[in-house]
Amino acid sequence: MADMLDVRDLKIGATAYPPGEPPKDIKIVHGVSFTLEKGKVLGLIGESGAGKSTIGLAALAYGRGGVRITGGEVLLDGENILDLPASGIRDIRGRRVCYVAQSAAAAFNPAHRLGDQVIEAAVRHGVMSRSEAWERAKYLFRVLGLPDPDSFGRRYPHQVSGGQLQRAMTAMALCPGPELIVFDEPTTALDVTTQIDVLAAIKRAIEETHTAALYITHDLAVVAQISDDIMVLRHGNMVEYGSVQQIIEAPEEDYTRELVSVTESLKQEAPEQSEALLRISGVDASYAGDFKVLHDVSVHLPRGQTLAVVGESGSGKSTLARVITGLLPPSKGDVTFNGTVLPPKFADRNKEQLRQVQMLYQMADTAMNPRQTVRDIIGRPLTFYFGLRGAEKTRRVTELLDQIEMGTGFIDRYPAELSGGQKQRVCIARALAAEPEVILCDEPTSALDPLVAAGILKLLLRLQKESDLSYLFITHDIATVRAISDSIAVMYQGRVVRFGPKSKVLAPPFDDYTDLLLKSVPEMRLGWLEEVLATRRMGSAGH
Repeated sequence: MADMLDVRDLKIGATAYPPGEPPKDIKIVHGVSFTLEKGKVLGLIGESGAGKSTIGLAALAYGRGGVRITGGEVLLDGENILDLPASGIRDIRGRRVCYVAQSAAAAFNPAHRLGDQVIEAAVRHGVMSRSEAWERAKYLFRVLGLPDPDSFGRRYPHQVSGGQLQRAMTAMALCPGPELIVFDEPTTALDVTTQIDVLAAIKRAIEETHTAALYITHDLAVVAQISDDIMVLRHGNMVEYGSVQQIIEAPEEDYTRELVSVTESLKQEAPEQSEALLRISGVDASYAGDFKVLHDVSVHLPRGQTLAVVGESGSGKSTLARVITGLLPPSKGDVTFNGTVLPPKFADRNKEQLRQVQMLYQMADTAMNPRQTVRDIIGRPLTFYFGLRGAEKTRRVTELLDQIEMGTGFIDRYPAELSGGQKQRVCIARALAAEPEVILCDEPTSALDPLVAAGILKLLLRLQKESDLSYLFITHDIATVRAISDSIAVMYQGRVVRFGPKSKVLAPPFDDYTDLLLKSVPEMRLGWLEEVLATRRMGSAGH
């Protein structure tokens, strides 16, 4: 079969403008080549900055944010689209090549109905009439498993769930009958329980429409379920290219082997203890007075151990952390630390009580002041809690930077000069500066690439061993839970539905929700997606 897409020696660059220095040209993609047949899916995998999205967008002859295609060819059915005039490029975008973005919420106009947006490209390009496009949209809604396909298009974006919106965007891309679709991390922002339905819908739609696809992700287990071949990228270079089976079962390169083994267990489960450092007893909590979010939540965390709190978005995980810190006073129940009941409100706690429980946030970008240096960010709790200043404070900041494996070379950098993993390490150092006994970790690795996230988890476990720290680790990633926890609390709709040592919580028999949660974690093997869809007992909230 002839290649539908043929990318030859693709080179992509941009111009950087470092502060106080003259502009300089940088290379982003270094001569990448690959082919794709009609009806096949090629997975592009790699860490942030590998060039995945940049290569995917080149299939639309597009460079984002000042990025330029500086060399090579992108052949679509034998025609080099890079040589086309602007009018020719406009003609292929949204007709022959379509794009599915990571954030469906940002991709749809909230003021227009979903159906009007789904059919717009097909109608504007003259591919079909408006009535034909509506029939095509209804067919795609049905293929993608959306509820009430005949009337789904009359809804507005805010009236559907995240998983439904992501499938609607896939329908929008498929509606004109394109030859190629670029999927740019379409399930990254979704819970695992919703992700599985979206993956299944995308796979089924590709098979029914015989569309070729580039599927971009940093999750090898996800891409293994939907792709025919995989290309591993790093720093703009192709590291390895092969079939899904070859990549996951017999990777040839060291970097690929690291990606395959990144979710292996990092910690042995500690013995069960009845004595708790932190205990939450019968807690109810509400927002806006009467909107109840937590219902009779009771869990405990022993000293030096990790309690993983797991569940999908909206299950109450982060709300529980807000109750523990005093940011949201409970309407019923108590939070006890080291045998003492803590005041419900943050403002009523003394400095010592505040120091003992610190927080590590999901988005390190928004957790730090962009106008402060690393020295100032880590130094603030040293001054606030211990009164350290001058040389004594600098010495302690240096010790903390060494402790998080960064060193003094970063002490005068600003957050914008750090990578995602380095930013999270600085946030860890800031939490450690208070010398706490408990750190509440609110999805601190979910925004990071797998290898970077694994490095953060290993750092947290080393610090726990050295300082006898206790972690309450909030996540929706069961692979992370298996890797680091001693005990697990499964939350669903504001209630704890399962709680105990890791070995017991992860052992059958399961309640329906825990069964769904465990079966929704992508496994790095062929046929996993079809197997789990056939055996799970409960549908996801996003389905």
